Amino acid sequence: MRSVRARAALGATLVVAVALVVAGLAVLAVLRGNLTDRAGLEAEVAAREAAGQLALGVPYAELELGDEETHPVQVTDEAGRVVAVSKDLEAISGTGTSRVVPGPSAPVPSPGDDDDDDGGDPAGGEVSSDAPDFGNGTATVDGETADYRFATVEATTKKDVTLTVHAGAPLAAEQQAVDTVRTSMLTGLPVMLLVVAGVTWLVTRRALRPVEGIRRELAAITASEDLGRRVPEPDSRDEIARLARTTNETLTVLEGSVDRQRRFVADASHELRSPIASLRTQLEVGAAHPELLDVPGAVADTVRLQVLAADLLLLARLDAGERPGRTAVDLGALVREEVSQRAADRIPPEVSVEGTGPLDVAGSRGQLARVVGNLLDNAQRHAGRSVGVSVRAERGDVLVEVSDDGAGVPEAQRERIFERFVRLDDARGRDEGGAGLGLAIARDVAARHGGTLTVGTAPDGGARFTLRLPGRTAAQEPGRTADDG
Repeated sequence: MRSVRARAALGATLVVAVALVVAGLAVLAVLRGNLTDRAGLEAEVAAREAAGQLALGVPYAELELGDEETHPVQVTDEAGRVVAVSKDLEAISGTGTSRVVPGPSAPVPSPGDDDDDDGGDPAGGEVSSDAPDFGNGTATVDGETADYRFATVEATTKKDVTLTVHAGAPLAAEQQAVDTVRTSMLTGLPVMLLVVAGVTWLVTRRALRPVEGIRRELAAITASEDLGRRVPEPDSRDEIARLARTTNETLTVLEGSVDRQRRFVADASHELRSPIASLRTQLEVGAAHPELLDVPGAVADTVRLQVLAADLLLLARLDAGERPGRTAVDLGALVREEVSQRAADRIPPEVSVEGTGPLDVAGSRGQLARVVGNLLDNAQRHAGRSVGVSVRAERGDVLVEVSDDGAGVPEAQRERIFERFVRLDDARGRDEGGAGLGLAIARDVAARHGGTLTVGTAPDGGARFTLRLPGRTAAQEPGRTADDG
C-alpha cells in the first residue's frame, strides 16, 4: 500500500480489532467467572441444606433436597458408596462417582438411632465449616441432561459417620449469557471495524489535503522552474504547517542562491570579456603589424586573466563546501613572509607582532596566505603613504589587523564591499586589475576557518581590516594531547 491514507486506515483498524478482541475476551472471561461463581453459590447452599439435615440425623429416605430438578444431590459415605440421591436423578458426572443408586450395604439411619444412650452428645452432628470444593459436571434429571456446577460439603452424623454431599446448580444461564454476549460481539465487531476504517480514512484524507497541495505546487515549481512561487501554508499550527513554512524558507534560500549564481556568472563573464578582448586586439594588431605589438600589455592582460581565473576557481571550491585542512599555521611567520614579498612595492607595509603568546591557528596555509595577501593588496591600493600590519593573540584568538591611511570605507558600504564583483566608485577609477573578488574571497576563507573578517576605521582615518581566527590549542594538534606540554 503506497497510500498514507490506506496505511493509516489499515493500521488503525488492526489496532482497534486487536483491542476489541482482547477486551471482548476479557469481558467474556469476567462474565463467565461471575455467573459460574453465582451457580457455585447456589450449589453450596443446596449442599449445606442437605448436609445440615444429615447432621441432625434425618433418615436418607426422608431428606428434603429442595428443587431436585434444578439442584441434583448425591450423598456418599466414607467408602465412596452412594447412600442417597435426589429424585429422578438418572446419571451424574463430575462428583467422583457416577452411581445414582444407593448401594445395598449402605448404612441407613433410623429414627431410633437418636435414642441410643451411649454418653454422646445428642446434638453431636455437624457440617464442615471449611470452604467447599467446586467442580463442573453433567447430570441427567428426568431424561434431560445439562451442565452443572457442583459444590462438595462434608457432614458428620451423631454416630460419627462422615458423609459427603454433592449438590449441583445449572450452568444453562451462564452459557446462554456468554453465548449471547459472544454473538453480539461477533456481529458488532465487523461493523465497528468498518466505522473505524471509514472515519480514519476521512480524517487522514482531510489532514493530508494540505500535503497534496504542497506536492502539487512543488511539482508546478519544478516544471516551470519559477523559484518565485511558494507553496500554500495552512492556517493550522501542526507539523504540516511547519513543513509548508520550512519548504517556503528553503525555496527562498534556493531562489537567492540561484540569483547569486546568475549574477556571479554574469559578472564573471563581464570581467573576463575586457581582458580577453584587449588581449585579442593586441594579438591581431601584432599579427598585422609586428612592430606595433604591445608585449608588456599582452603579458599584463594574461596575468590579469590568470589571477581572475584562480579567484573564480577558489570561489567555486568554497561554494562547493570544500573544507580547509587542519594543519598548524603560524600567522606571525605567514604575515612576515607576505610582507617581505612586497618590500619593493610603492608603499611597503610595516609589520609588528605584539606579545609573546602562540600565534598558531588550524587551517590551510595557502588559503590563509591568500587572505593576508588580498588584505595587503587592498591596503596598498588605497593607501596614501603608509600601510601597517599587526599580529597579536587575544583571549584565545589570533588577530591580524591591516590598516592604511587612505580615504577609508563609508560606514554604509562596509558590508557591501565584501560582496562579489563589488567595487566602490573610487576603486573603479584607480584599480586597473582588480575584479572585486579579493575581499569576498578573504571573508569566505575566514568564515570556513571559523573566524571573521570586519572593517573599521584606522587611527589615521583610513580603513582597518581585522581578521580574527580561533587559536590552535595543544589538544587540537595531531598526535598530541593537552598534557604533552
